[in-house]
Amino acid sequence: MIAPAPGVRIWVAAGVTDMRRGFDCLASLVQQQLGHDPFGGALFIFRGRRGHLLKILAWDGQGLV
Repeated sequence: MIAPAPGVRIWVAAGVTDMRRGFDCLASLVQQQLGHDPFGGALFIFRGRRGHLLKILAWDGQGLV
């Protein structure tokens, strides 16, 4: 199991996200709609329409993963 470091904030985006979106588009969603910095070290979780797919956006210091 991979656990986030202590003190890492985890944000769950309410609603449905198009799972075809890539890192750049998800980072844009975080900035514009959630009002947070995607490069600040927090984890952002997005779910697909049916609820069985998740995408987690995280900054690892070198790039988005």
